Amino acid sequence: MRKRRVIHWFRNNLRLHDNASLYRALKNADEVISVYIIDSCYCENTVIDAPRMGPFRRKFLIESLLDLQRRLQIAGGQLWVFEGKADEIIPELALKYDAEAVYCQAELDPAELSVEEKLEARLWKYRIRFECCWQSTLFHLEDLPFPLSNLPKVFTDFRKETENHVRVRDVYPTPEHVPFPFGLSGNELPLIALKGQEPQGNNFYAGGESNGLKRLQYYLWESDLLKNYKETRNGLLGWDYSSKFSPWLALGCLSPRRIFYEIKNYEEGRVKNESTYWMIFELLWRDYFKFVHKKHGAQLFVQEGIQNKNRKYSEDLNLFKLWARGHTGVPFIDANMRELNTTGFMSNRGRQNVASFLVKDLEINWTWGAIYFESMLIDYDASSNWGNWNYIAGTGNDPRKDRYFNILSQGKRYDGQGDYVRHWLPELSAIPGGKIHEPWKMCSRELSGMGVVLGENYPHAGIVIQ
Repeated sequence: MRKRRVIHWFRNNLRLHDNASLYRALKNADEVISVYIIDSCYCENTVIDAPRMGPFRRKFLIESLLDLQRRLQIAGGQLWVFEGKADEIIPELALKYDAEAVYCQAELDPAELSVEEKLEARLWKYRIRFECCWQSTLFHLEDLPFPLSNLPKVFTDFRKETENHVRVRDVYPTPEHVPFPFGLSGNELPLIALKGQEPQGNNFYAGGESNGLKRLQYYLWESDLLKNYKETRNGLLGWDYSSKFSPWLALGCLSPRRIFYEIKNYEEGRVKNESTYWMIFELLWRDYFKFVHKKHGAQLFVQEGIQNKNRKYSEDLNLFKLWARGHTGVPFIDANMRELNTTGFMSNRGRQNVASFLVKDLEINWTWGAIYFESMLIDYDASSNWGNWNYIAGTGNDPRKDRYFNILSQGKRYDGQGDYVRHWLPELSAIPGGKIHEPWKMCSRELSGMGVVLGENYPHAGIVIQ
C-alpha cells in the first residue's frame, strides 16, 4: 500500500510543541519530510551598509536549526536545510519525492507572502495541496471579535476587546513520532548559514526549542522571578530583570500560547498578581503588532508609516553611524548601542530611548534605525520591530502626538548610579574629574546625577543635541 507523504516547511516556527502546521501534516500523512529554506537575501547588504541578518541572528538561527534537527531525530524524523528560494526548491522536492501536500506556518512579511503566492501557484499546477496555518499569535486571527479592517487604532482598545471576548486556544500536543521516509538521509547546513565571523561576548542566548523551554522553566518555576516581573522589567543590567523570552518567540522556538498557559499554571500553583498579568499584557502587545502588520502590510516598512505621514528626515550616513556604533557622546544612548553591538540584545527601555534619540533629536530617517535593529537584534521580529519604530516616529499606533523621551531624565531615572553606563562605557570610569566639555554645560547637573563625569577625552563628546 502506497504511503501518504507530505512536506512540512518550517519557517518562524522552529519547534515541535504547539505547532499547528506540523500537527496538520502528521494528521494527514504517513511520512513527513521536514525542510527549512535559508533565503540568500539574508546575507545581502541594506541601504545602511549592514547585512539583513547580522552575526547574532545568524548564530541563533543556526543553533535553533541544529536543536530542531536533534529533536526531530529523537522522534524518528529528519530536517533538511537548503539555501535558495522556497518557491523553487519545495516544488522540486514535492515532485521528486512524490509528496501530495505542503504544510507551513502563515507569515506576514510582504516578501514572505509573495513567496507563498508563487509557491501555491506552482504546486497547484501539479495538483499538490498547499496549506498555511495561522499560529504565530496568542489569539487566533479567526477568533478576533472584529474584522481585521476594524482593528482598533490604539492598543488599549484592542486589549480590552480581546481580553473580554477571546479565549486562547489550547496548545497542540508535542508529537512523539515524526515519521521520515525510509531510505532517505539527512543533509548538512548549507555554507551560507556558516558565513561570517562568530560573535563574541554573548553568553546568555543559545537558540533552539530546548533552550527556550529551559528559560521558561527557569524564569517561572526555578527562580520564581515572574512574581516580581512588573517591578524589575525596566532593568538594564543582567539576565534576570526580564523574561528574555523574545529571542525564542521571534523564531518560534517558544509558542506564545505555551507561555500563556504556563503563566496560568503559575498563577494557580504560586501566585497571581500584577506581575503575572503584566507578562500576559506584553504578549498582547506582541499580538497587536502582528495584527497591525497583517492589516497594513508593506505600509509598515515605508518612511510615511501606517499613518501615511510625510515628514522630511536627514540622511546623514556619518551621523547615523555614530549613533549605530555608540559614539554620539550621550552616555545613556552610547551604552545601549554598545550593548546591542556586543550582545545582539538591548532592553525595552533602551530601545525606546535610542529610537527616540535617532528620530527626534538627530532627526534621521527612522527606517534606517529599524533596518539596523533588523540586522543586529537577536530577537528581531518584523512586526514588533517595525511596529515599535512606527510608534516612536509618530507614524504608528501611538495615541500621543509627538512622543519624546528626555534622554537625560530617562538615564537618571533608570540608571541613577550610572552602573549601566559605566559597564558599557568603561572609559568613563578612567576619566578624572574636571572641566566639563563645552557642549555639556547645559546638562552637567543631570549628568552628575547619573553618576558619571565627562571630560574632554570622551569620544565625540561634542556631538550633542541640546
